[in-house]
Amino acid sequence: MTHKVTLIPGDGIGPEITESVVRVIEAAGVDIKWDRQLAGIPAVQEYGVSVPDQCLDSIKENKVALKGPLTTLVGKGFRSANVTLRRKLDLYANLRPVKTIGGVPSRFDKVDLVIVRENTEDLYSGIENIISPGVTQAIKVVTKEASDNISRFAFEYAIANGRKKITLVHKANIMKISDGLFLRSFEEVAEDYPEIKAEDKIVDALCMNLVIDPTRFDVLLLGNMFGDIVSDLAAGLVGGLGVVPGANIGNEYAVFEAVHGSAPDIAGKNIANPTALIFSALMMLRHLKEEDAATKIWKSIVVTLAMGNHLTKDLGGTLSTTEFTDELVKEISSRT
Repeated sequence: MTHKVTLIPGDGIGPEITESVVRVIEAAGVDIKWDRQLAGIPAVQEYGVSVPDQCLDSIKENKVALKGPLTTLVGKGFRSANVTLRRKLDLYANLRPVKTIGGVPSRFDKVDLVIVRENTEDLYSGIENIISPGVTQAIKVVTKEASDNISRFAFEYAIANGRKKITLVHKANIMKISDGLFLRSFEEVAEDYPEIKAEDKIVDALCMNLVIDPTRFDVLLLGNMFGDIVSDLAAGLVGGLGVVPGANIGNEYAVFEAVHGSAPDIAGKNIANPTALIFSALMMLRHLKEEDAATKIWKSIVVTLAMGNHLTKDLGGTLSTTEFTDELVKEISSRT
């Protein structure tokens, strides 16, 4: 069947790596009609806003989007397009699998984590005020509804994917009301899923234990801010942000994305690693029930990386984005 998917190339290296993904999916035999839309800096330049209405309308119509990296300016400029998409579409669950891959240099073997991050509130609610000159305030928002939703999502994901344990990560020893609510909600929802082991860890202890032995954890459930930080830390355990995927999922829509930055310093040089966005596209294909194609691409990229001589510069190789994609397409074609 033909799928219609919104494609947001992004900025920086985004257009280069999204074209790589389009080639890979085509080689696997999946028929997708791409609806290309702008967001981030290109959208601001064209429409004056980071997420124009036509981009949102496209995702609402197609239900699924694949998104390249978007630049978020630091301390100035427009509001993050990534945050805007998540809130406007109620993409309340951020899903980031973190898995050791043969051929990718990393500090640990046999890492197989899934990070589930609440995506719509916490400190990312964007409520900031200037109290007086030199004094600012940021408000952390935690609601029972959002906490229940993300906890239930994590348990349902664990059951559907054969996971055995969920660790709720918090700072309820200090933020007794906000993180306390998050923790109590998790404990209440856990009662409905006795087949899944439920535990909790204070975030600083969790970070220490992750870098000592990440294999002791299975699914990690976190609020928005801690989830953002810990998911990047976990990516560093398996080779970095260039090899981990991401998805933002709600009840109606799903946006699959590369979780790394737009790397404007190497944009246009044809040296970016498309692996993270390819892995994100595999999550998208499974969401679209294209299991065979996703498995074919997964096996092909694992083989390509494991060879050790078909790597991009960030992984210690010499291949350009195009050359890496060429090798991957050849491996996929050999499996048809």
